[in-house]
Amino acid sequence: MDIKILDSWLRDFLKTKANPEKIGEILSATSVSVDRIEKSGDDYIYDIEVTTNRPDLASVTGIAREAAAALNQHGINASYEEPRLKTPETPKDKLIEITSDPKLVNRLLAVAMKVEVGDSSKETRERIERSGTRSLNNVIDVTNYVMKEIGHPTHVFDLDRLNTKTLTVREAKSGETIETLDNKKYVLRGGEIVAVDDNGRIVDLLGIMGLENSVVTEKTKRILYFINTNEPTRIRKASMSLGIRTEAAVLNEKNIDSELAYKALLLGIELFEKNAKGKLISEITDIYPNKVKEKTVSVRLSRINKLIGIEIEPQKALKALKDLGFEAKLLKESIEVVVPSFRLGDIEIEEDLIEEIARLQGYENLPNILPPQTKVVAHRFADGFYWEKRVKQAFKYWGFTEVYTYSFVSTELFEGPLEEAVEINNPLNEEFVYMRKTLVPSLLKVVSDNKEQETIKIFEIANVYHKRKGDLPQELLTLAGVVKKEKANFYEVKGLIEQLLTDLGIKDLEFKSSDKTGIGASLYVGKEYLGEIEILDNNLIDFELNFELILKNASLKKIFKPLSKFPPIVEDLSFNISKSIETKSVIDEIKSKSKLITEVELMDQYDNSRTFHIVYQDPEKNLTTEEVSQIREKIISDLKEKFGASLK
Repeated sequence: MDIKILDSWLRDFLKTKANPEKIGEILSATSVSVDRIEKSGDDYIYDIEVTTNRPDLASVTGIAREAAAALNQHGINASYEEPRLKTPETPKDKLIEITSDPKLVNRLLAVAMKVEVGDSSKETRERIERSGTRSLNNVIDVTNYVMKEIGHPTHVFDLDRLNTKTLTVREAKSGETIETLDNKKYVLRGGEIVAVDDNGRIVDLLGIMGLENSVVTEKTKRILYFINTNEPTRIRKASMSLGIRTEAAVLNEKNIDSELAYKALLLGIELFEKNAKGKLISEITDIYPNKVKEKTVSVRLSRINKLIGIEIEPQKALKALKDLGFEAKLLKESIEVVVPSFRLGDIEIEEDLIEEIARLQGYENLPNILPPQTKVVAHRFADGFYWEKRVKQAFKYWGFTEVYTYSFVSTELFEGPLEEAVEINNPLNEEFVYMRKTLVPSLLKVVSDNKEQETIKIFEIANVYHKRKGDLPQELLTLAGVVKKEKANFYEVKGLIEQLLTDLGIKDLEFKSSDKTGIGASLYVGKEYLGEIEILDNNLIDFELNFELILKNASLKKIFKPLSKFPPIVEDLSFNISKSIETKSVIDEIKSKSKLITEVELMDQYDNSRTFHIVYQDPEKNLTTEEVSQIREKIISDLKEKFGASLK
């Protein structure tokens, strides 16, 4: 999650003489990643990446608190000042009765105000625009300003356009429709958190985006300032399924601190009064069914030093935790910590606290020592990663380049009937609609995108996805490759695959005429289907293999076979055989005639003529010409009977 913060805004709450470069340097070393610092007029803008487990840092005040702690630990004087917010006196009128569901919303706050819609002040406009948000008007700008300063999303309704005496927060029903404030229409899937008026009309998609029917306009006179801390899982599901990714949704799905909601309310009221001549016209509604529960975690001093690897003074560790906002107390052999509400989501055990101490200490200050090796671990050849690496190395040395392609494909690239496709509910665009069922189209697109290359040899090992009714798709690890070159040779690709599988200890590989492609070969390991070699053109051949079947049969086991003391007898036999007869069938038939036949290879082939190189050998004695002659006659006789072959 990326945020932009102005240096002048940060210094409203961070008191230090450190310059922006120093602040960015120390924050990057201890906490968030400050990707860049840009000069903007007489100010500076920090471009910060916040990790998803720290939503408390996605605000000006959160970064100010963190920066103060980090600077202090590095010997630079700094302090964090909390926003000074006052609880206002409010009328006792309740203009709208709000009902909430504790399963959906942890806390809900609301108050009605009179306002005058116009332009925001120069400071407000510049701060939010330099932070990456467009200024709209002084009312809507307040909600964005509060979110950026406090870190909690807020919302405003046009109270008169609502025209209701009640608001009810409930689950959306499947098939209900909404129109968001950007004039886009959506059909709800059910389970989203919505607010409805007296007539059951949906007026808000809570935690994600306001709706067109209650949005503030230039004619707005009265507003309902509305803040809710939602059940984060529902926000995430709704935002992703509907494809609505707003700053509010990104924050709300991360289980933000419910205690921040009241601060956001007070700051918003103050800003409405200052920027929009706001005046309170109702009491504050505060529905808080799921109050934050206090959590205490203790960390042993001995454990701190053992895990970090250096001696940390107890007082220094205590100060680091206090600077970060923890209530901490030093005991005899431990530090007892009360976790603040904004850190309840990621502080669970003492190791979490040790990490906080270590990062403020500075990872660069920790010793760079490898842990001692206490035992030797034998390599596990059953590990799929080992075989995957071995295959990749083999292809590399054979001149192939590994590629990585998207698992999502367009309608044009999906191979097979679309009813068999795994369709993405919320695709990024039309190029990423389906989960691919085969790797080959993706590889061929790589070839197509590199037309200027006359020779291309690429491969990929990745998952393909097969649809399963009523269940998640089956993921199947697959190996595929494409060879493009002048006069591409089927036998070259066949030989590569044979050599690869031989290296992996797979012996019972069989090639058969392809029933799927028509031009090429189907591969089997024993009786199990392995994949295909497909001839696409004179200069283009692809192959695709079930890598999980390869992993199942891969082995490094070797059988020692001593060299024979007795010499072989070698001869070549040429036969006239119909082209329709597979060479493998002929070789298998020859081998089956005697155990003394140790090797049979196709040596030459022209038209109907095929020459086989045959090796005879007996491990226990010298073979005689008569013994070989008897085997030869049997070969000739059986090939004639079975295949209609004749010896040349």
